[in-house]
Amino acid sequence: MRLQIATGLITALAFAPTVAAKGNAHHWQTSPHHLSALVGTTYTEECGNAFTLGIDYEYRISDFLGLGFVAEYAFEDLDAYTYLLVADLHITNRFIAQIGPGVEVHGSHKMEVARLGFLYEFEISGITVSPQLHYDYHRNHESAVVAGLAIGMSF
Repeated sequence: MRLQIATGLITALAFAPTVAAKGNAHHWQTSPHHLSALVGTTYTEECGNAFTLGIDYEYRISDFLGLGFVAEYAFEDLDAYTYLLVADLHITNRFIAQIGPGVEVHGSHKMEVARLGFLYEFEISGITVSPQLHYDYHRNHESAVVAGLAIGMSF
């Protein structure tokens, strides 16, 4: 699985110059909704890497700000659901910082989580591809790093 994630990230970065030359085709005022699916890994010191799937929804309200939610599930030994309310800060047209609070659920145990992440979004024929890296802080618990590749679309 790690090889598939690494291959996806390398492929996305290899096409970056071509995509950057074309620019983003959509504009947030005509298509403010964005939905994407994440495939990645969640790393904790205790459990190592866990295959992770997620969805991310954003409603863009300005050139700089989008609001939305993230839902992820980390499989294997981690076995955790993460739900976040996030603000997407569009630092440039493609480089985005994501911050927000949420909750993480391990069986019957719930804990607060705060996310700080970064993604770089490319658009290819109306489809977005974005390598992502996030740090999930858990107070009084082990924090996690989530890395992956998301594929989405604006509408």
